[in-house]
Order: sequence, then C-alpha cells, then structure tokens
Amino acid sequence: MRLTTKGRFAVTAMIDLALRQGKGPVTLSGISQRQAISLSYLEQLFGKLRRHAIVESIRGPGGGYSLARKADKVTVADIIIAVDEPLDATQCGGKDNCHGADPATGARCMTHELWSTLNEKMVDYLDSVSLQDLVDQQQQKLQHAHNPEQAVVVMHRNHAAAIQE
Repeated sequence: MRLTTKGRFAVTAMIDLALRQGKGPVTLSGISQRQAISLSYLEQLFGKLRRHAIVESIRGPGGGYSLARKADKVTVADIIIAVDEPLDATQCGGKDNCHGADPATGARCMTHELWSTLNEKMVDYLDSVSLQDLVDQQQQKLQHAHNPEQAVVVMHRNHAAAIQE
C-alpha cells in the first residue's frame, strides 16, 4: 500500500487552508511558500478539490480559496478521493485479476481478501478523521512549541500519551 505525494500534499494544503479559515481567502502562493509545494501542483489539486465542493475560489484582488463547508464536515478520505488518489492495497487494483489469478475461473490470489479488508479499514479510518481534527492537532503543537513545559510525555509499553498540566 502506498499513499502518493498527491494525497499527502492535498491533505497538507487543506490543513494549511483550514488553519487560516476566517481570516479571508487563502492564496495558493501562500500555501506554496509555507508548505514547499509547487504552485502549479497546488493549482491542479485545488481544481479537483473545488470540483468536489471541498473548497471554493474567490476571484479578484484579495482572492484565493476558502473551505466550502466546515472543517468538521470534511474528512481525510474526502480530500484523498477528491484528488483521485487510489486507496488500494491489492495487487490487482480491486479488479479481482490478481497475479496468478485464473482468468477462466476468476480465482483471486491467496491474499486478496487480506488486502481488500485492509482497503476497507483504511477508508474507514480516513473517513473517521476530520480536517478539524488535524487542525486541532496542529494548533496543539503550536501551543506546545510556545510553552514546551506544558507538555509531558509519559511512555506506556508501546505508545506515548501526552498529559497536559
């Protein structure tokens, strides 16, 4: 399974946009500079995001982009699907013609169900994470960067939990 640059950049750009929501339209050149993403690449991504009614464009001087709906109503899956990013771990791309499959019988590879189930779990997870969740995470990171003594990380077996004092 792989998530390509297209999906990563689209999510990153959307977080940047959502962080600045309420301060007027956000320019793609601003996102490009802050996130080190090519302006022409952002134009392609935002064209797709606009067609999926995730962002809206404002023309003219002082124009740019804003969210077309509230950040808590946009999921990571919405963003990735809008930019045509495939979320598929199967070798056959979900076409059931896996390597070694018998075209006459339509037999799938032995691990097809495993990867197909992983696809469902990925989409379920990405559909459970809203853009607002990611914005909140970034705002917490920024707050802790300004007040690092407020965040204490406690290790428990194989995971870390941040405890606010």
